[in-house]
Amino acid sequence: MHWIDWCITLVPLAFIIGMAFYSRRYIRGVVDFLAAGRVAGRYVISVGSLESSLSVITLVALCEQEYQCGMALGFWGKITIPIGIFMALTGYCLYRFRQTKCLSIGQFLEIRYNRPLRIIAAFIRTAAEMMTNAIGPAVAARFFIYILGFPINVNLFGWEIPTTAIIMIISLTLAMLILWPGGRVSLLVTDALQGLMSYPIFVIFTVMVLTEISWSADVAPLMLDRAPGESFLNPMDISSLREFNLFSLVVTILGSILNRAAWIGNDTSNSGRTAHEQKMAGVLGAWRNGFSSVMLTLLALFVLTVMLSNKFAPEAKEIRTKLVTKAMEETIPSEKIRQQVSKEIAMIPPATHVIGVDAPYSRTLNPDKEYFESVHKNLSETPEGNTLFQKFRTVYYQMMMPMVLRNKLPVGIMGVFVLLGVMLLLSTDNSRIFNASATIIQDVVMPFRKKPFEPDAHLKWLRIMSVFVCVFFLTFSLLFTQMDYITMYCNIMCALWLGAAGPIMVGGLYSRFGTTTGAFCALIFGSGTSLFGLIMQRTWSSSVYPWLHSTGYEKYVTELFTTVNSVCSPYIVWDMNAVKFPINSFEIYFVAMIMGIGSYIIGSLITYRTPFNIDRMLHRGEYNFGESVDEKTPWNIRTVWSKLIGIDDEYTKGDKFIAWSVFGFSIVFQFGISFIGVVIWNWISPWPVEWWSWYFFIMIIVLGCVVGVISTAWFMIGGIIDTRRLFRDLKARVNDPLDDGWVEGHVSLADKKKFEEKEHSNA
Repeated sequence: MHWIDWCITLVPLAFIIGMAFYSRRYIRGVVDFLAAGRVAGRYVISVGSLESSLSVITLVALCEQEYQCGMALGFWGKITIPIGIFMALTGYCLYRFRQTKCLSIGQFLEIRYNRPLRIIAAFIRTAAEMMTNAIGPAVAARFFIYILGFPINVNLFGWEIPTTAIIMIISLTLAMLILWPGGRVSLLVTDALQGLMSYPIFVIFTVMVLTEISWSADVAPLMLDRAPGESFLNPMDISSLREFNLFSLVVTILGSILNRAAWIGNDTSNSGRTAHEQKMAGVLGAWRNGFSSVMLTLLALFVLTVMLSNKFAPEAKEIRTKLVTKAMEETIPSEKIRQQVSKEIAMIPPATHVIGVDAPYSRTLNPDKEYFESVHKNLSETPEGNTLFQKFRTVYYQMMMPMVLRNKLPVGIMGVFVLLGVMLLLSTDNSRIFNASATIIQDVVMPFRKKPFEPDAHLKWLRIMSVFVCVFFLTFSLLFTQMDYITMYCNIMCALWLGAAGPIMVGGLYSRFGTTTGAFCALIFGSGTSLFGLIMQRTWSSSVYPWLHSTGYEKYVTELFTTVNSVCSPYIVWDMNAVKFPINSFEIYFVAMIMGIGSYIIGSLITYRTPFNIDRMLHRGEYNFGESVDEKTPWNIRTVWSKLIGIDDEYTKGDKFIAWSVFGFSIVFQFGISFIGVVIWNWISPWPVEWWSWYFFIMIIVLGCVVGVISTAWFMIGGIIDTRRLFRDLKARVNDPLDDGWVEGHVSLADKKKFEEKEHSNA
């Protein structure tokens, strides 16, 4: 990387770390450290959430997925628009959780159920979260190794040290430098600042890609040239897609509804000035993405075009050769096998593919096939061949994007993109470290203590636990090998908690009949199903399949899979495979959620005695202290639409404009016209496949850029103003003698006094 690129990367990074240390002056107690004193505004939360929700692993996973299924599946993803918008507009789960005034999800579980559930659920949630997030630093470290051309191993004092370990140590140390001084305040401030810096980068990269490739000459012809059933552009022709298909979309939709509250409590969902401000931050989420969505899509299309288009065939050959060589060095220990594969792939010519003459590309016919066959053939003679091939194939697909960018990005743009990668890495690493450490202290350690921590000791142990989480991330990333697509891996790991979290959280927030027994049943059957699926995936090629084959049980399992296929094909296809477990992560996740829901309902109905006092938990009615009173608006013709999209008496004129703009653009236009209207049109008169090319060009590129320009300006201005207000409110909070953040009740001293007076009068 050129010295100009290094300057572009390091100067903003130093500023971000400096702001993290500056924010330390606003930390006065545990509530400040955990929830930023609950003074954050909607734009700070929204812009910061954009940065922390994106990550290097997100970029890699998106390119990995788009390379397999293109854009056609994304059309059906519009089904999620009304679901997501209505959940945001109504504050589904988030508003109620904010009303509980709980500092963590575990505290909520103890209030709603009991302490043993809090401890067990917190342990499962934290374990699932940490194992999911632990691969983030490893994938990011590998990303920087490939894009910057670092060696796989470095010789230090005669020891061969993996470069991945060195980069992870550096990145986790930087994350701790941001996290250590001010906790949630540091995260809010730095995430917001990084988000504001990222918006121009999104614009720069979008312009660069649009000048490098042509939609009509490069992208569209390539995307249209796919085998029947595997179209990358025609959403009516995707029945043969396997891993990322319509069933995976159904599972994603179900999971987004059921597990809306699964991860709240240790993020910015608890930092808003009020529940309404928190709700508006979620509403603004529909607009905040701006150019980021366009950039992510163009990044994936750029990689796909360079690797598959005939125009870039010589460059693609060079990239594949380097990629295979580097991926083998990382995953295949045998030097002899690596040399043999290198000789074979050197003989493979550039993939010249004439559209309309040659057979269209598919999952089984593509330029990567020859490279995979060479590696698999040479590994097949070794006992661990199938496992090593899985590792190789995983690294190959993940590192394709950074290898393409290393070969294509000019000086300056490379520095900008690396800066974006560093900011995304830090914003996600420090948030995940903070969330895990806070959960462990709040929900695993504190319930066992007879006496609560003193404030200073509490802060000290939160910081110390963050260091232990960093060590776990480093150790897990070095010892654990990922053997599937990133999206699939995250699904199955998260399902260890999400298989049970949905009914436990939604039932706890909205029902009076849910019981502790029902919650434990959900954990046993929902999370248990996910654990069984994970074990099968990890041991299939090395233990399970060889055992089935040697004992003769393989034919019986094959018959079972064939029966399932006869009913569920083409969306669920379980083919016996020696390399990979036939049931993918989406399918395991779906079964786990169904088991969790069913067991929660049955267990609760069997043990239900009296309704739970949900008003007390939500501080409503006679239990309301320090929050605005919810005034019920009657349902009638004049209020029905406002009620449906969540508008209440707390909405100002500006809030109503934002809510109606989200409803109009997302529901009326994107869902009603560009989805429902198009589906009906194609049902009556199917479009020519070329029309789909122009549909995606207009909807994603043209409209995306227009919306991106508006939202970028909007959120940069709003984010700057809100960040200044955040500092002003934090300063005022520090100087307020009454506002000390009463930790046990999670309200101020004034609210504590009201609560005690009310309890005394009731007694």
